[in-house]
Amino acid sequence: MKVIFISDIHGIKTNLELIKPIIDDCDKLVVLGDLYYIGPRNKINNDYDILYIQEFLTNYKDKLICMRGNCDSEVDIKISDFVINEGISYLNLDNNDIYITHGDFYNSNYNKIKENSILIYGHEHIPYIKNIDNKHFICVGSISIPRNNKATYLIYENNRFNLYNIDGDVEDSLIIY
Repeated sequence: MKVIFISDIHGIKTNLELIKPIIDDCDKLVVLGDLYYIGPRNKINNDYDILYIQEFLTNYKDKLICMRGNCDSEVDIKISDFVINEGISYLNLDNNDIYITHGDFYNSNYNKIKENSILIYGHEHIPYIKNIDNKHFICVGSISIPRNNKATYLIYENNRFNLYNIDGDVEDSLIIY
């Protein structure tokens, strides 16, 4: 199974068109929250288009798993034509225990996941892969408002996680044995 993980769209459509061919090639699209609202610290730019984001994600609702972020409101959930999950969810990919969340509460400081499992999240807008006490923590960064340099996304396939920047370059990897 091939899965793409993105986070922190914040209503900005710019990079979604760039990764659309990648999404089309994946079995699942996991969005880790902060779908529409740009947040109080970010400037609205010309590519801010909530209706575009809603339609884009709705087009993938048959393969979409979506988590609620700290900037997602009740109104956002009501207008969306797909399920937006609260808190933390569980996936099993190729017998790997994977937890997904937005990252504002559950992140690399959360030690309650079991050994050799993986917690994947966004929220921080800075991508990284960490191993702490035999637990893997992956922050996918932001597809729209990166705080490091370039927008990023994560792809899982065949027991391997690759963290890519928007140019398609691998920033980091995790192989699960």
